[in-house]
Amino acid sequence: MCVRYLGFLLLIWFPGALHALSGQQNCRAPKLDHGYLVPDEESYTHETNLTYACDKGHKPVVEGWWARSTCQDGKWSHEPQCIDENACIPPTILNAKYTENSNGWYENGHKIRIICAIGYEHKNFSATAECTNGTWSSLPVCEKQFLACGEPPEIPHAVIIHEGYQDVFAADSVLQYECEEGFTVEGVNTNKTIICISGKWSTASPCHSRPDAGRGGSAAGGGGSTCGGHSTSAGCGTRPADSKPDAGRGGSAAGGGGSSSSSGGNDREGGHQITTINNCGRYPRVSNGDVVERGPMFLKYQCSSFYKRVGPQKVMCYSDGTWSPVPTCKAAFCEVDTADYRQLENAGIKFIGDGQKGILKCDKLEWYWIHDHYSEVQCTDGRIRLGKCCSWLDGLRQGC
Repeated sequence: MCVRYLGFLLLIWFPGALHALSGQQNCRAPKLDHGYLVPDEESYTHETNLTYACDKGHKPVVEGWWARSTCQDGKWSHEPQCIDENACIPPTILNAKYTENSNGWYENGHKIRIICAIGYEHKNFSATAECTNGTWSSLPVCEKQFLACGEPPEIPHAVIIHEGYQDVFAADSVLQYECEEGFTVEGVNTNKTIICISGKWSTASPCHSRPDAGRGGSAAGGGGSTCGGHSTSAGCGTRPADSKPDAGRGGSAAGGGGSSSSSGGNDREGGHQITTINNCGRYPRVSNGDVVERGPMFLKYQCSSFYKRVGPQKVMCYSDGTWSPVPTCKAAFCEVDTADYRQLENAGIKFIGDGQKGILKCDKLEWYWIHDHYSEVQCTDGRIRLGKCCSWLDGLRQGC
């Protein structure tokens, strides 16, 4: 009883004790140069909203002439800052990424280069933006690639094996699916995958009701029966859905009568035993690349637009907790600064993929043309070949 009263008195004497007991901490007042806080206090309790505005010639580090930040367990939802009005806050570009500044804003004149997500490409070859007097000039747009696919079709009695939601997939993407319990893929073609081909998903092998579903002495090994051999069945002799079709045949690594005996991962690669990817922790990071397919035993990588993969496409997990060698994404593009070419209209920096052609607009005022003229630009092994300026009337596509 004495202990209970003592605790009650402590809460009265120390107002901050209740927050300490619940794990929610107060926030210190932020240091704000060139601005003012409302309310202006020395500390703020958890979930307190703080409003701030900036002096003339400055602006908040987020959108708007005034801003709000919230105390969340000892930290502000964003650190209140007043920056020069000619500086830029981070832009929002859908389906793209870029290098973010650690201070949360960009100085006037700063340039950023945009990398489109897998399945997207730069519209009009534009991949850079410049901070000009507080705003971003010519923000690039990442649009869906012509040969990319949308979200995969619904497969009756099956589920797609993929980490996270994704509505666009690059050409040649491969997705695995698993039939629900009691269903399986029958026939000669038992490959449970669909492939993105020229903007459309391939037809999936249907999941049929398994004849032996629900019967006694089945895959569990009861009644002296075998395990059935289906890739979706559980128990002895189970083959992971993504393992090689011939794994375990003809006196394999298991060494017993030509059948596999382990269920966790019995493949080998270069002397290393392969196991499920869950045993290797965080996925390897590939600069300018992303994981586009995840199977129980592998990760599949693909490089962003304007980058070419060097090294293995699939990465596997070894039994010692390490990953197999990962690929690298090598730059495969030409950078064209239109300001360096007198014949071209100054439209900033353009990027042309290696082996590809682009059409850039010519400077109309420089040559006093009546009709718009364009130049065909070709990128080969990092080198640019710039064609003559021609109008569509001259037959640009025939190389006027």
